[in-house]
Amino acid sequence: MIGLDVEPMRADLEALMGKLAGKALVADITADDTPAQLVALAKELGGFDIVVHNAGVTRDKTLANMPEHWWDMTININLTAALRINSALLDAGALNTGGRIVGVSSMNGIAGQRGQANYAASKAGVIGYVEQMAPALLAKGITINAVAPGFIETQMTAAIPLMTREVGRRLNSLSQGGLPEDVAETIAFFANPAASGVTGNIVRVCGQSWLGA
Repeated sequence: MIGLDVEPMRADLEALMGKLAGKALVADITADDTPAQLVALAKELGGFDIVVHNAGVTRDKTLANMPEHWWDMTININLTAALRINSALLDAGALNTGGRIVGVSSMNGIAGQRGQANYAASKAGVIGYVEQMAPALLAKGITINAVAPGFIETQMTAAIPLMTREVGRRLNSLSQGGLPEDVAETIAFFANPAASGVTGNIVRVCGQSWLGA
């Protein structure tokens, strides 16, 4: 098992992977050499069976006021890095037959959100990628799916102004924010061997909310 995160999260990453008897890889997923590092690790381990792309970032501004580097950063982390990593793994045969690819989209990738054009575009891109790749991976028995969380209580959403957070919590059928465990359980379903007939799907984890995370 491999867990990847950036240098500022090294201590947390190493502690978690230690508990899981896994290996910590400290790297920037947008770096040119990261896909090759993952391919090398996959081959060392006999190939990957499950790949989960859950790295994400927000840099919110209306499009007219958004710095170009904020747009590029968001698209690169939320979308392009996953595409590059998947391509490298598939080209090298480093994702085993019957493997699972799971991405993380967002309700904002479905419904959009004011001031989040970059984020919404990146998450809509995840949906389009899943739908486009599903037929191409069938021959190898590899499934590809994604979750689309709504308002989930995370460190990222904790930075949102209080009243906006309260709106996010209340504008769904459950009148509460979701938890990371809710998303993790859906990812675990996609990764389960029993889910071999499920591919090209986007599952909303949102309590029927149209306010994204």
